[in-house]
Amino acid sequence: MLYDLNIPWSPTTASADLSRTISFASSLGYNVLALNHTIAPPIPSQITNPLPKFDSSPTAAPATPGIASPQQPQMQQKKQPTILHRVTVLLSDPSQNYRLPALAAAYDILAVRPTTEKAFQAACLSMAEPSLISLDLTQHFPFHFRPKPLMAAVARGVRFEVCYAQVLTAPDTRARAVFVSNLASLVRATKGRGIVASSEARSPLGLRAPNDVVNLLAVWGLGSERGTEALGVNPRGVVVNEGIKRSGFRGVVDVLEVGGRENDVKQQQQQRQQGKKNGGKGKGTKDVKQGEGEDKGNGQKRKTPDESGDGAQQTISKRQAKKLRVALKEKEKEAT
Repeated sequence: MLYDLNIPWSPTTASADLSRTISFASSLGYNVLALNHTIAPPIPSQITNPLPKFDSSPTAAPATPGIASPQQPQMQQKKQPTILHRVTVLLSDPSQNYRLPALAAAYDILAVRPTTEKAFQAACLSMAEPSLISLDLTQHFPFHFRPKPLMAAVARGVRFEVCYAQVLTAPDTRARAVFVSNLASLVRATKGRGIVASSEARSPLGLRAPNDVVNLLAVWGLGSERGTEALGVNPRGVVVNEGIKRSGFRGVVDVLEVGGRENDVKQQQQQRQQGKKNGGKGKGTKDVKQGEGEDKGNGQKRKTPDESGDGAQQTISKRQAKKLRVALKEKEKEAT
């Protein structure tokens, strides 16, 4: 599956333009898209998600009456891409992140765009809420990309986003040169790991096919294998991690249903009910087995059929036999 986790949206975006962008991205082969809403601090206390909702069910294409073609059934069922909701916070001061957990609960993906070195260090090393660090590579950063904090962020599962539409729509050649220089520094510091390629295209003109994106990244210094991961494996990891944070236990453990577990549960319930009917001495399979023998519930050893008979000879231990012999000898002495 191919991902594009940055389709910009703002309250002034026309729904028709957004629909055209999504349709064109789907025709290029992208399966998962994320509508991105960028906000600046301070984060409001009442958090709402203003992003529009789209139905991902297959849409029916208009059929031409009187014309039958073998491709018409395939065209009538066109599957829409999965639409996710994402929020990006412009971060200049790490102390302004006290409402990020509430903000993350309202969206599917939480990203930050640091503008200072202090905020960038905090996003790489200490901030637990965002799974994506988005960078505007056309801007000149007042700091350098050092390998130690960037590799620490990659080890924590945080990914760095590179938006190729920034260089395609750059206002001048200076911004394009800064973009290429920053991307080369980022690739050098991360060794090509943990990079997510997105479009940040505000119109269909800013979108490119996946193969074109891989070729562009290869020209800018990122290998073809890493470029393919930037469109598939790495963004999928971001989406999965964000989903586990919202559905799993403390954002770490996700409980999945094991195959065949439902039948085992039904069987245990039936055994419990059967145990209650037999006398209700216990619960579960072990108690049902205990109900089969009356003496076992009283703490006694269950007798075998030979031992339970009237004429059965009971074996005695060596100590008891010795006591009997001593008692017989004493009786013989008393008799004499």
